[in-house]
Amino acid sequence: MELHGLRSCVEIEEMGGVAAPSAPSHANRKQVNDEISPTPPEARIAISASFTAEPVQAPLEFWSRQLQRPWAVRFAPFNQLYQTLHDPASEFARNRHGLNVMLVRLEDLGQFSRLDGEALVQMESNFDRLLDEAAQADGRFAAPLLFVLCPPSPLLMDVPGWTELNERAGSRMSEALGGKRGVQARHWRELAEQYPVEAWHHPEGEQLGRIPYTDLYFALLATVVARELDARTRAPFKVIAVDCDNTLWAGICGEDGPEGVQLTEPHRQLQEFLLAQRELGMVLTIASKNNEQDVLDTFAAHPEFPLRPEHFAAWRINWEPKAGNLASLAEELSLGLDSFIFIDDNFKECAEVEEASPEVLSLALPFPLEDLPAWLSHVWAFDHAVVTEEDRKRSANYEKVRAFKRAATGASSLEDFMASLGLTLHVAEMAPEQLPRCAQLTQRTNQFNTTTIRRTEAEIAALVANSHQVWAATVADRFGEYGLTGLLILEPRARELYVDSLLLSCRVLGRGVEHRMLAFAGQTAFDLGLETVAVPVTGTARNLPARQFLESLPGAAVSEEGPSRVYRFNAVELGQLKWRAAEREQTAAAPKTPANGAGTRAFRRYGEIARSLATPEQVLEAVRQERLSFYVHADVPGAPATETEQKLARLWAELLKRPSIKVTDNFFDLGGHSLLAVLLLMRIKEEFGVELSVDDVYSGTLTLGELARTLEARQLGDISAEEYELLLREIEGLSDEEVQALLAQEEDNAGAESHN
Repeated sequence: MELHGLRSCVEIEEMGGVAAPSAPSHANRKQVNDEISPTPPEARIAISASFTAEPVQAPLEFWSRQLQRPWAVRFAPFNQLYQTLHDPASEFARNRHGLNVMLVRLEDLGQFSRLDGEALVQMESNFDRLLDEAAQADGRFAAPLLFVLCPPSPLLMDVPGWTELNERAGSRMSEALGGKRGVQARHWRELAEQYPVEAWHHPEGEQLGRIPYTDLYFALLATVVARELDARTRAPFKVIAVDCDNTLWAGICGEDGPEGVQLTEPHRQLQEFLLAQRELGMVLTIASKNNEQDVLDTFAAHPEFPLRPEHFAAWRINWEPKAGNLASLAEELSLGLDSFIFIDDNFKECAEVEEASPEVLSLALPFPLEDLPAWLSHVWAFDHAVVTEEDRKRSANYEKVRAFKRAATGASSLEDFMASLGLTLHVAEMAPEQLPRCAQLTQRTNQFNTTTIRRTEAEIAALVANSHQVWAATVADRFGEYGLTGLLILEPRARELYVDSLLLSCRVLGRGVEHRMLAFAGQTAFDLGLETVAVPVTGTARNLPARQFLESLPGAAVSEEGPSRVYRFNAVELGQLKWRAAEREQTAAAPKTPANGAGTRAFRRYGEIARSLATPEQVLEAVRQERLSFYVHADVPGAPATETEQKLARLWAELLKRPSIKVTDNFFDLGGHSLLAVLLLMRIKEEFGVELSVDDVYSGTLTLGELARTLEARQLGDISAEEYELLLREIEGLSDEEVQALLAQEEDNAGAESHN
């Protein structure tokens, strides 16, 4: 990753002007071919595995449909891990938007004639080398990397020394990849705690096609991958609003009294979970129908509560509808309702919030409450792919914002109040360690964001390498330090300085910071010998403050260019821009959240995932049921008739993605190939309990009817196909009375055997 070698900066104090430094030379920076678009293209999951991993595709596509987030699944060549990391034309290198996934089994890292102590030594050496290569790849690819150490075969687990090797491999993986921003490492034992699976190894699949895992375990892997991609690509949740009675504690403080409520173990677990979420950057609030003093007295009466009133940035404790209170909290925090998660024990309250404010993610606590820890671990909305230092300070920063608003409201003179702020703006060229936070700002900032272009760390680094200037801004005043809360991306062009992005956290709006940032752009343009600064603004449902700010500035030449309105300013005049009191009302306040919130967040069914898709078994069953919906049993000549034919036809329809199958259809004529044939054998073993060989299915003349008869013959004792045909004809020639007599005789024989 190439960043600016010179870190220039400027500090702006009080209400004075700005002196912009000279811009560094960009002449030697390489060009990139991929254009950064405000609307990201379809995401891609690129998978490189040490084993045959194609069975993971079906559950990944299932999750794509469930999450309403289209993505394509691509596979690197079999067991080409090192090549995938190094080849500039590999699936990893070509993945611009999405997730790169590396699935590794230790025993695949080498050619071993037998598994013994010598083989373990070679595995460990090869694994160490692979980890080093993966660590060096951090920042090389546009997409982040999910590195999964997958479970070994039972055969390897029986080798003396395996346990120690596994422990060393886990420690080495954490050491090598744990500190990498663009890499997430997962160990199979960690996955087993969250998604326990008993039947994970498939010896027949491994022998036939290097497919070592059951469909159940591939469903687990797909869920882990989809969950990681979801956390990295969805708009982040920022606020948790929680009820009190029977949610934070057991009982009703207004009826049982503050001393009468109890902190049961599940309620303690919820409070500790919320406190941990606060440490990860979530802002905690309360939305409760109660008397405010009763709630405060309850906290005072229970010092054993992990949560204290000071942990909450704001609350609405009254008897008003909770949807309205959530909207009020959103306005106070200057955040959209689609960044809220609402937790309540009452399904009715959650339903009312969903009806009135569907942009809020409403979560009703599970029943029984003892299921709470498992439920919380499967609510994907609480996942955080990246946590920055600014995230950890977010709650404290919102308290500073509240203090600022209280002081501003009570000030006799706005001009005197602003002069007393002691505002300091520090603008510096982005340093490498600031890259995660800068990327996060582009992904999270909605209100004061001129273009709302979302960018990854690799994409911002690519801009720097492509002659853009990326400036990071930190803000402080007498109420405290707010951290890195502004970003300015500039592109010097032939005749003007183009403001690719200008964005500020809502925490620092209303202080004149936005004016200083544009003045900095004006003076930078002047230093570069450019007469004009162009500021494009792309309108969204949430960035009204940014649009209002540009509209309020004098002297702009405005033009419509594609989806954007472009404001062009004289560089010298813009460099002298200062805050004026008349502009405050337009730029300080956040826009009102739309009543229905339609379109703000496409997917909100995280509660449903935690209830009905929390286990690999549930996921696999849902995948298969969804696939079976494509199979239509048509009452036409040639349609499957027997139970075996119908079950087998559903398998074919699922594997071949065909809406219907006839008994005369040929597996390979319908699109079957060697890998699908192996998968078919694995499913037949699972569904019918019959183990067939490759020769049994790998035939150019194999039809569904023939395969069904082979299965039925094997189930009857492995008789030949000819003998089975004769037996069928004999049975068909029997009368109903003869059939009943034979069945009765079989039952008598079975009863006699049971007594012997």
